[in-house]
Amino acid sequence: MSDQTAIPCLLMRGGTSKGAYFLASDLPEDPAQRDRVLLAAFGSPDARQIDGVGGAHPLTSKVAIVSRSTRPGCDVDYLFAQVVVDEARVDTAPTCGNILAGVAPFALERGLVRAVDGETRVRILMVNTDSLCEATVETPGGVVRYGGTARISGVPGTAAPVMLTFADTAGSSCGALFPTGSVVDEIDGVPVTCIDNGMPVVVIDARQLGRTGYESPEALNADAELKARLEAIRLTVGPRMNLGDVRAKVVPKMTLVAPPRGDGAISTRTFIPKVCHEAIGVLGAVSVATACVVAGTTAAGMARLRPATRQLVSVEHPTGEFTVELATRTDADGVAVERAALLRTARALFDGQVLIPCGVWDGRRAPAAPAAAAAVAPAGS
Repeated sequence: MSDQTAIPCLLMRGGTSKGAYFLASDLPEDPAQRDRVLLAAFGSPDARQIDGVGGAHPLTSKVAIVSRSTRPGCDVDYLFAQVVVDEARVDTAPTCGNILAGVAPFALERGLVRAVDGETRVRILMVNTDSLCEATVETPGGVVRYGGTARISGVPGTAAPVMLTFADTAGSSCGALFPTGSVVDEIDGVPVTCIDNGMPVVVIDARQLGRTGYESPEALNADAELKARLEAIRLTVGPRMNLGDVRAKVVPKMTLVAPPRGDGAISTRTFIPKVCHEAIGVLGAVSVATACVVAGTTAAGMARLRPATRQLVSVEHPTGEFTVELATRTDADGVAVERAALLRTARALFDGQVLIPCGVWDGRRAPAAPAAAAAVAPAGS
C-alpha cells in the first residue's frame, strides 16, 4: 500500500506527438476532477513537468481518452485533452490529429475493437469536434503491427502506416469552413484567412508581417514583436470565428505561409498558438491545404498546385513536409472539399500505470447506472 493511486495508461507516439492514452472508465467521470488527475499525472504546472510524465513541451503533453462508442456507425469515442505545460489548465476545446493516429491501435490493444486478419478499420468519433474519422491499421494475424516502411517528417526511422480518412470536417469547431463569412478578412491592416476544416486556423502571408516565412522555429519563438502581433490578431478573430474569448484556448492556430521552397505546394510556420510548431498538426495541415485550393484565400495565390479533382497538397514545414490528399468538386460556389486523407504512423512506447497522489484522487468513481454488457464486435461491422 502507498499514498498514491495507480491508473492504467499506455504511453504512445501518435504522428509527431506523444501522449498518454487512457480508457475513459479508468478516469474520474467529473470533468473538473479528471483535469486535476491529468495535471497531477503530467506534472503541470511546471516548465519541466519534473514531477510527472509530461515531456515539457506542448507536443508531448497530450492525452487521449477512449471508450466504446454508443453512436451508430462509430466504434470508439476519442476525447483529446491538451495538458498545458506551465499552467494549471487542461484544454479540451480542440482535437488533435496526431494523437488521433494512436487511437485505433490503442482501441485494439485494449480490446474495445476486435482486430481482423490483414488490416482493421476503426471508425472514430472525435468528441471534441463531433466529427468522424476512419483509421486503417495493419493487423496481420489479428495483431497490431507497429513496424513498417512508412516514413513521416519529424519522426526518425520508419513504422507501419496508419491511414486517416476524414469526411464532413468543414466547420467542425467553428460552424462553417469560413466562419467569418469571407475567404479573407483584414485585421489590424493584415489580410487573413480564417478557416476550419477540422482545425480552426488563421492563415497569414508571412510577408504581410515583415517576415519571410522561412525563419526557424527558434528564431520565431524569440521574436517577441511578431508573437505579440499574432496574439493580438488571434484574440480579435476568436469571436468572429465563433470561438468566443480565446485567451485561455489553444485555438485558433496561427499559420504563416510562404511560397514553397522545395517540391511542395506551400511553406508554413505554425504557432500552437504561442509556440512555433517544429512541424504542423494533422488537421491544421488539412485546413491549410484546403485554403490552398480555394480561390481568393491568403494561401491560394502562392500555392503550387496541379489542376485535379484529387489533389495531393504537400504542406512544407520546418522539419519536412506533410502530404494531404483532398477530394474536391467544383460547383456554383467554387471548390468544395468532400474528403481528406493522410498517412500517419504510431507506436506504443510503454504500458503500465501512472501514479498520482491519493489526495488528488483516490481512484473511486461514482457508481454508474447498470447496463447490459456489450460484446466486442469486429471493427467496421
